[in-house]
Amino acid sequence: MNRVPQARRKDRPICGRCKAHLGVSGAPQEVDARALRDAIESSPVPVLVDFWAPWCGPCRVAAPSVERIAKARAGLLVVLKANTEDHPELGGSYRIQGIPAFLMFRGGREVSRQVGVLPETAFGRWVDGFALAA
Repeated sequence: MNRVPQARRKDRPICGRCKAHLGVSGAPQEVDARALRDAIESSPVPVLVDFWAPWCGPCRVAAPSVERIAKARAGLLVVLKANTEDHPELGGSYRIQGIPAFLMFRGGREVSRQVGVLPETAFGRWVDGFALAA
């Protein structure tokens, strides 16, 4: 997990280990079960996980809001997308009973969840309540 100071984001930062260029846009990233677990356990900032599936209409409705919120909070929050159709084991592991489901993690632990689509402003307030809290 790389952390890039806000002032250095325009410098095209690279990974300290593999030297690959880092994406710093804040755009949500697709993950599998292992990457999700590793990110939750090692992230120095809160992690928001969007559990979704391609066939889910409400998931597709929520996706643009999730992306805008992720980009607006780049550096303050990591946003990940877990496709429950491609990785069905994730649903059981995280007790997902309906999608879209949004889980917020801080310090490796789940601190909140939101099931279903909220208006973007309400969703942003929910995110900020957990992601930006001290």
